[in-house]
Amino acid sequence: FTSAVYGRPIPGNVVNQQNVATPGQPGAYGHFSYFINSDKEIICYDIRTVGVTGEYDSPAATATHIHEAAAGQNGPPRIAFPNPQFTRKNHLGEEIRESKGCLKGPFRTGLAPTGTDTGSASGFTLKQLEQNPGNFFTDTHTEAFTAGAIRAQL
Repeated sequence: FTSAVYGRPIPGNVVNQQNVATPGQPGAYGHFSYFINSDKEIICYDIRTVGVTGEYDSPAATATHIHEAAAGQNGPPRIAFPNPQFTRKNHLGEEIRESKGCLKGPFRTGLAPTGTDTGSASGFTLKQLEQNPGNFFTDTHTEAFTAGAIRAQL
C-alpha cells in the first residue's frame, strides 16, 4: 500500500445537499479504514458501523461512499463501497454491520448529474485522495437518514 486513511464517522458530522448540518442517526458511529495503492488504483476497505439501522438508501450504486468535499460541505461521491451487512449485536445490543474487501479502479458511483459518472470518469484518482485526504469524507446513508446516518472527514 502507498497510504492509509481512517475515519470515525458520527451523526453530528452530517450535512445535507445545502451544506446545512443535519443530524444523522442518534448514537450511531463507525470505524472506516482505507488502505490505498495509488500506483495500481486499488483501495481496500474495512468498514464497520455500530448502531446504524434500517435499510440503506442512496441514488448512487450503493449507500456507502467516499465523497470529495471539505469539512462541513457536501460533495460528489468518488467511490461507492458495498454496504456493510449485519454481523452481530454488541454487548449493548447495538447492531454491528461490516464490509471488507478491495476495489480496483476505474471507480463507478452510478451518479452522473452532468452526464459523467462522479467516480473515475470525472477525473478522480486515488492519488488525489492520498495528496489531500482532508478534502474527502466517508459516510453511509439510510432511508431514515438520507443525508447520511454517520460521516467522518478523512
